[in-house]
Amino acid sequence: MNPALRIDLFFDFICPWCLIGKRQLERALPQLRASQPELEVELVWHGVQLLPELPVQGVPFAEFYRQRLGSEQAVRLRQAQVQQAAAAAGVDIALAAIARMPNTADAHRLLACAANLGTAAQRDALLERLFAAYFQRGEDLGDGATLLAIAASCGFEPVQLATSLRGDASPFVGADAGMGAHGVPYFVFDRRLAVAGAQPAEVLLGAMAEALARSAGQPA
Repeated sequence: MNPALRIDLFFDFICPWCLIGKRQLERALPQLRASQPELEVELVWHGVQLLPELPVQGVPFAEFYRQRLGSEQAVRLRQAQVQQAAAAAGVDIALAAIARMPNTADAHRLLACAANLGTAAQRDALLERLFAAYFQRGEDLGDGATLLAIAASCGFEPVQLATSLRGDASPFVGADAGMGAHGVPYFVFDRRLAVAGAQPAEVLLGAMAEALARSAGQPA
């Protein structure tokens, strides 16, 4: 039997650090596979709604961050920090294109439903497209028609996903909410080792190697 590694990833679509962490993992995995070519990796994505209190129509993006951080200067500093980390990870984030901070409950419900209908490749494509919709295209992830159009572009039948959308701002609580994630992004390797935050690829690579060593009963 080939060695295997399960990776549980907790995220929200509106968190830039989740997209940055995704890219860092994508950098780390080829390095891991190069050293262990027979390794089978299973990625399990878990949606976490960071702002369940948002109204169904969302709120203006710029005003949300002004209130959250306290001043225009604080917003500029935070956005500069995000852009610097994104550039280092090879991520294109167009913050100026984002008009609204959306309620992401239905986006999470859509992805969860799609994951049960399509292939892993389709799920991954939909996840990537949803991130791009928010951070690169300025699309509203709180809008049901937008979500279904995105799903259709990834090969899903919108009619199969429409019932997953509630459109009422009811909070999304995943079936995996009790796995111990505190904030996002949050990675759990082989259900043994957890790493919080958008860590560099080298840190994720080390954590994966340690998790595999623990699973094999070897010293880390």
